[in-house]
Amino acid sequence: MKILMLTPYLPYPLYSGGQIRSFNLLKNLSKKHQITLFSFIRSEKEKKYIVSLKKFCVDVKVFVKRPPWSITSLFLSAISVYPLVVCMYLKKSLRTEIAKAIEKEHFDLIHAETFYVMPNIPPNKIPTILVEQTIEYLVYQHYTESIKFLPFKLIMNFDVAKIRFWEKRFWSKASRVVAMSEADKNVMQKFVPSLPVDLVPNGVDTEFFTQKNIERKKKDKTILFVGNFKWLQNREAVTILIEEIWPEIKKVLPKAKLWIVGRFPTQKILHYASSSIRISSDISDIRDVYRSADVLLAPIYGPGGTRYKILEAMAAGVPVVTTPTGIEGLGAIHGQEALISEKSAELAKETVRLLTNSSLYRTLVINGRRLVEKRFNWKTIASNLDQIYQKATYEKKH
Repeated sequence: MKILMLTPYLPYPLYSGGQIRSFNLLKNLSKKHQITLFSFIRSEKEKKYIVSLKKFCVDVKVFVKRPPWSITSLFLSAISVYPLVVCMYLKKSLRTEIAKAIEKEHFDLIHAETFYVMPNIPPNKIPTILVEQTIEYLVYQHYTESIKFLPFKLIMNFDVAKIRFWEKRFWSKASRVVAMSEADKNVMQKFVPSLPVDLVPNGVDTEFFTQKNIERKKKDKTILFVGNFKWLQNREAVTILIEEIWPEIKKVLPKAKLWIVGRFPTQKILHYASSSIRISSDISDIRDVYRSADVLLAPIYGPGGTRYKILEAMAAGVPVVTTPTGIEGLGAIHGQEALISEKSAELAKETVRLLTNSSLYRTLVINGRRLVEKRFNWKTIASNLDQIYQKATYEKKH
């Protein structure tokens, strides 16, 4: 099958969850399909990574994305019907190139990652799969709720309304929509009852992440948080972790250390560094981090998708303490594959309980690894997506 794939980021190097997902899908799907990739980049420097993707793609074409707060993006958002997140990706040259490729290559299918790249696809009769890694309006709505400055809050609420409108509109325009979790699927079908939604969760490379030694002998425990801090949910999670949860843990485990790992830390996050809190943004191999950690603590409250940090930790043999939102879509059961609680105080207690109970620790490590091996390896996930491709093209023909 000849496939045109459109992504809002270059799927290499593997710095973000979206890049990890797209790269692994390309890697596995390319064994069966001919894929042409159209992708956005943040700067010309990223062009050096194209060669790594041509191993899996027939061709790779890239286009520079506008910065979110550029004058052009803000102007387009102000005068057009589109929200800011769409205006950053509106590109006339991309639309022209896609039209040329469609006419020349006669694609069997178009795969679009995220609704906000969809306006760049010209009118055509090719079946289109829209993959929603998160429900975008819920992410921005969650962020807007925390804004105190009323004029900015009103502007953001208006933009959220535009995101919600266009997100639903493009769901309806796609041949089929792919969601990351059952919760996301339910939201989609609540707004568009007849919408054909398939579930294709995120995955983890279980060969890359090998399980470490379960027995943790060292006395000074290391509590870990991992996340890309361009994401609002991760910035919020670190604030809650350090200001609300960490002091409670330190009361019981005074020698414990907290390790915050992730790209693009804000100045606020960097200022949290202390004798017991380490901030790292330049890790070359994330596996080294997991080998040194005793538990992943992820107080995630922002909605959307499935979390790579959770899957990676489980694959690496690091037990997880998180919120129901943080582990949404994974099917993990409290006390079996993870410890799950909503409130900060309870998350602190569960972390201490895990680190002082070797039997519970061992149970979570073994069951967490078993869960990702069975349900979240990339080969299985790519195979499921391939079946959706087949379904979409069959429905178009019949």
